[in-house]
Amino acid sequence: MVTAPAQTLPRDHGGQPVALEAARGLLADRDAYGRLLWAQDTFADGFAITTSFGIQSAVLLHLVSRLARERGRTVPVVWVDTGYLHAETYRYAEQLRDLLQIDLHVTQASMSSARMEALHGRLWETGRVEDMELYHRIRKVEPLDHALRALGVSCWASGVRGSQTDHRRAMAILDGVRQRWSLRPLLSWTNRDVYYYMEEHDLPQHPLFEQGYSSVGDWHSSAPDSSSQSGRQTRFGGLKQECGIHLPGLMGEGI
Repeated sequence: MVTAPAQTLPRDHGGQPVALEAARGLLADRDAYGRLLWAQDTFADGFAITTSFGIQSAVLLHLVSRLARERGRTVPVVWVDTGYLHAETYRYAEQLRDLLQIDLHVTQASMSSARMEALHGRLWETGRVEDMELYHRIRKVEPLDHALRALGVSCWASGVRGSQTDHRRAMAILDGVRQRWSLRPLLSWTNRDVYYYMEEHDLPQHPLFEQGYSSVGDWHSSAPDSSSQSGRQTRFGGLKQECGIHLPGLMGEGI
């Protein structure tokens, strides 16, 4: 587990430093909603969440919509649109935005997909992990960091869960990621927890769930589960399981 140096991490909304170990201890005793409450109380307008509108995204979005209803303060929801998502994902995003009335902020790469392909080729087709990492940096990591800077975000929450990848299994509830606080309120949730929450609150499933997808991202690097692969194993042509958004530093140097 990698934690950013404490001196580089933002202070709370009152200008006080956040004591990492004390915060982790407090958050460990709270449920997912309580962890979001802590983040909003600690960082105020400097708190946001991210979403991919993936298979299990509705849970965190529903929790944030509840936070807005009960507190009367909306939380920005940042969505990185790579320009290569499934048509079903774009339609699902509209469905959830209308249903949950979230404050959605869409961010995209400064380089168009056409320009990227002209300069670098179809990076996802080469079978080289370094090309996939360049693709992720251009289309995911840098757009997200740009949006978080523009919104003045000190702490962002995501729906990552420890069971999804080896890297996520080693995560803590709260960490420093690229000089911001990263909160993982659903870190200990199981697939069963997600399923029952969505059933209890009558949340719609992603359309690709019925087609066998348990994890979905870009159309060119997502696949339904098979007898040999499931979840994040189906992503990125098997080259890797993380796109870089949840990693501590940018991959590579300048484009």
